[in-house]
Amino acid sequence: MTWQAGITGFLAGLVISIVTTPVGVSGAVFLLPVQLSVLHVPSPAVTPTNLLYNVVAGPGALLRYRRNGQLTGPLARLLIAGTVPGVILGAIIRVFAIPGAQVFRLVAAAVLLPLGAWLCARALRPGIPDRPPLSSRTILGLSLITGTVGGIYGIGGGSILGPILAGRGTPMTQVAPAALASTFLASIVGAATYGVLSLTAPGDIAPYWTLGLLCGLGGLVGGYLGARLQPFLPERGLRLLLGAVATALGGLYVIQAVS
Repeated sequence: MTWQAGITGFLAGLVISIVTTPVGVSGAVFLLPVQLSVLHVPSPAVTPTNLLYNVVAGPGALLRYRRNGQLTGPLARLLIAGTVPGVILGAIIRVFAIPGAQVFRLVAAAVLLPLGAWLCARALRPGIPDRPPLSSRTILGLSLITGTVGGIYGIGGGSILGPILAGRGTPMTQVAPAALASTFLASIVGAATYGVLSLTAPGDIAPYWTLGLLCGLGGLVGGYLGARLQPFLPERGLRLLLGAVATALGGLYVIQAVS
């Protein structure tokens, strides 16, 4: 890895985390396109590298949320209980079922497009829950599903479920720290799973350690700053920005995959 790639990864992790942390979305959602298109990390190694980024970047935001007293309550435990086993299943599917870059781009688009549409919809209708908050059993089931998707995509799962919970009436002050906590722990398990699979399966499966660490260090600083800035940032603007970027990236991946 060149020093230019290392600096690019650090700055990308820094900027992305500042924007995504206040709404509980892992920066890995938007770091993956940088890895694929700018840093040219091969598939499927890009997924565990993304998970490694989450592991390094997560403590900055979580430390700030802990100091704010926002990590208490059952929501984080529910998300962790579902996303951790889900990310193991997702890693196995990623390695043995969809190792190629073309299929993976379609999977990434399938995650980004609905996530972007959801964030935009919530930005245009702030503070208006469509339905009552989800039950604990439903949250647990959804966290298992999103954990599996997160294990395939490399984002842990909490970042997918977070916008859903917010749209169903759960306050963002609860959603953001719980989603990031589940993403952090699921990413530890997911990165370890990919490490084990790399010992038995051929191809680029293990994470790119140096790049993942540098991106994560940028995310560590950016995540702390983003959590600190959350009370002062307009939630509607952040949701709309994230939704627009996610939708644009998802559309780009569809075009790249079919062409």
